[in-house]
Amino acid sequence: MMIEFDPAKDAMNRDKHGISLFDATRFEWDTAHIKQDGRFDYGEQRFQAIGYIGERLHFMVFCVRAGKKRIISLRKANKREFNDYVRDLEKR
Repeated sequence: MMIEFDPAKDAMNRDKHGISLFDATRFEWDTAHIKQDGRFDYGEQRFQAIGYIGERLHFMVFCVRAGKKRIISLRKANKREFNDYVRDLEKR
């Protein structure tokens, strides 16, 4: 599935998190733990994914539009997310 993102959102993500949404093209989907993001009514179904880009664990929010993954946010996973990821691996 192809990846897309809004260039203005990419600039905001780089300023806030120090990483470009373009880096999602290197996201290792086979390592990802994905769940639906039900925190708010976004008007569309959004997902949270935690997985690797290179040797570092990352947290991503995305939706699917017109058969493409639209990246909304991407950042390095925090310690809690890392621990949750490891705990989930142990359950599998």
